[in-house]
Amino acid sequence: MIGMAGTYYALAGSVVDAIGGTPLVDLARITRDLEGCVFAKLEMLNPGFSKKDRMARHILDDAEASGELQPGQPVVELTSGNAGMGAAIVCCVQERPFVAVMSEGNSVERAQMMRAVGAEVILVPQAPDSVPGQVSGVDLALVEAETRRITAERGAFRLDQFVRAGNAKAYEVVASEIWQASGGAITAFCDFVGSGGTFAGLQAGFRRLSPDIRGYVVEPAGAAVLAGQPVKDPNHRIQGGGYAMAELPLMAAAEPTGFLQVTDSEAMQASRRLAREEGIVAGFSSGANLAAALQLLNGPERGGSIAIIVCDSGLKYLSTDLWA
Repeated sequence: MIGMAGTYYALAGSVVDAIGGTPLVDLARITRDLEGCVFAKLEMLNPGFSKKDRMARHILDDAEASGELQPGQPVVELTSGNAGMGAAIVCCVQERPFVAVMSEGNSVERAQMMRAVGAEVILVPQAPDSVPGQVSGVDLALVEAETRRITAERGAFRLDQFVRAGNAKAYEVVASEIWQASGGAITAFCDFVGSGGTFAGLQAGFRRLSPDIRGYVVEPAGAAVLAGQPVKDPNHRIQGGGYAMAELPLMAAAEPTGFLQVTDSEAMQASRRLAREEGIVAGFSSGANLAAALQLLNGPERGGSIAIIVCDSGLKYLSTDLWA
């Protein structure tokens, strides 16, 4: 099959084979008045509309190959929606049950999408002091407890993205794709941290390609525990990360060059700029990545080439005020 601009696409055996190989886009309109550039990896164009498709496929393929995941065995995962959607797609093709456990604080579109491909979605009420649409570390602890209960009750395999090495391994490939598409131009990258898998994988992948590439952790302002700051405001708007969890196993071996903080307003404004100026409709965390990259170009990485991930589609947030 031939696509636009003469691109050739192979016939896929299933939608799972369409995961990966996403485009890298130069955000030249946004950076036109700055020294340097930002390259955006459009992971929102994976079949589940997020970067988490890669992680889900990698972990489930590894588990099947090792025999840890048996034919027909259910899969359970704690998710803000993106990891769950990736797992739901893979499980759909594998014809196995999938159960997503998520906080009621996440956008409703994510749950609706998972149900559309046959997943069972269990919504966990937020803590009494939590704000709808703002998932805190306390909310995540409630989801964790429910996930453990359901996994044991059903004899299920847990995807366990916060722990399994396959999470980070999946994004080492992304680093290679970015490096190749940019012609080896990348000087630094920054990433909004959730499970830590994307940052750790990019860090490992880029460092193998060029040890001089610098990696910056992005966190919400007021909840930058990885930067060693006290938690002042855990109820931020940036879904999919910033849970104020100081212990992230996948980040244990990562050695960030530095740490950046982004406010809700900065993340939302950057997401809107992506849409208005580049035609890229993305979510909150993608905006956080762009806002952080612009901080770098206006500061320590002036004149450089910054890589970011466009984590998921903005269509998953139509029920929020991101596009109000």
